[in-house]
Amino acid sequence: MPQVTSLNIEKDPETRPYVAWDLVENFMIDAFKAVGVPEDDAGICADVLLESDRRGIESHGCNRFKPIYIDRINAGIQKPVTEYEVIKDTPTTLVVDAHDGMGMVASHKAMKSIIEKAKTYGMGMAAIRNSTHYGISGYWTGMAADEGMIGISGTNARPSIAPTFGVENMLGTNPLTFSLPTDEGFPFCIDCATSITQRGKIEYFARCGMDTPSGMVIGRNGEAMTDSEDIIEALTSGRAALAPLGGIGEELAGYKGYSYATVVEVLSAALQGGHFLKALSGFDADGNRRPYGLGHFFMVINPDFFVGEKEFRKTCGDIMRELRASKKAPGHDRIYTAGEKAYMTSVFRKDKGVPIGEAVQKEFIEVRDKYNLDYKFPFEK
Repeated sequence: MPQVTSLNIEKDPETRPYVAWDLVENFMIDAFKAVGVPEDDAGICADVLLESDRRGIESHGCNRFKPIYIDRINAGIQKPVTEYEVIKDTPTTLVVDAHDGMGMVASHKAMKSIIEKAKTYGMGMAAIRNSTHYGISGYWTGMAADEGMIGISGTNARPSIAPTFGVENMLGTNPLTFSLPTDEGFPFCIDCATSITQRGKIEYFARCGMDTPSGMVIGRNGEAMTDSEDIIEALTSGRAALAPLGGIGEELAGYKGYSYATVVEVLSAALQGGHFLKALSGFDADGNRRPYGLGHFFMVINPDFFVGEKEFRKTCGDIMRELRASKKAPGHDRIYTAGEKAYMTSVFRKDKGVPIGEAVQKEFIEVRDKYNLDYKFPFEK
């Protein structure tokens, strides 16, 4: 497969210290093991998180290691050992119950299974219920692209998005993700929420002491909210909601994001008999924390059963190249296609490591000390 040689990232603006990938990976694996995750499963979880950082999707990488995974296991709302129960298995479909285990582990097993189905029958689809956060959706679609196949995935999540003309958080940020293999060094990959922004991004803003840009979040009074820490609490308590992709109301076509989020909600719940909407809040009727019970879906399509992998890759690559070569707007000398910037970031960070900010540095040290792990980080004075 030809490699792209024209990709160059700008001068490194990073001020945070870089930490070697293998050091962070080994630390995460040992930390996951310390809270009861089996070693092989811990390796999967660490790889999913670090792949997010490799691509520059920092809202879902090291930033989420402790608060979303370690803390939830310790709180008893996520099980470290994943009971992967196959509910229904046919030549092309799979239904799984993850029993509140590690969503990344259940997703990895399901994807491996339906990739094999697609190799044999041309297509495969899996639906998982009673799961937990599964990392970046693009990791799973990327598994298919790595095999020369089309990957599609989505997941529901805690209620965050208000329906068009509503102010109540009803739908999750519900990503709808596609990875398409090309004849270049990276696939086309669109991995984004169906909201105008995602909860993880606001969590990232809050951890960095930054305000959320106006227009992304609406309060019960219909006004924009910008205080990131207040927004996190308000989203949990129901005092605020994210706007759907496109924005508030119909003028900027927010109904499109609202409708796509609804499609993901249905496919993440109806095919597997899972929970949906307010049942995913993470709290019971008395306000006590409980497992989220998320649902995911995955599809794999094998181009060999259509025009063939080689021809599909070339056509897909030709489309990307023509898009990039089209006329640029004034002040812009480059057009990107989805997945290109993530690839550029991964190449740039390959030998540099993962940048770790102060908040995550403190969390790493806290986890290390709590479980008496034998690590010394380069950012420690």
